[in-house]
Amino acid sequence: MATIIVSILQLLAGAILIVFVLGQSGKHSGLGAIAGASESFLSKNKAKSADAKLAKWTKWVALVFMILTLVLSLI
Repeated sequence: MATIIVSILQLLAGAILIVFVLGQSGKHSGLGAIAGASESFLSKNKAKSADAKLAKWTKWVALVFMILTLVLSLI
């Protein structure tokens, strides 16, 4: 019974992880980074942006997914 519950939780965590990863914007390293546009107002407030919050939640969901994987290997 515990294996089924942990497996369902792992499937949910995996699906959420996929959605979070696909929802993030790509890293743009175009000519703007060379010209110094990376020091704009938006880059200074990156910690408050939706991308930063999504990246933080992606790390937490990935951690939960790894822990559930370890638990499943021990059950």
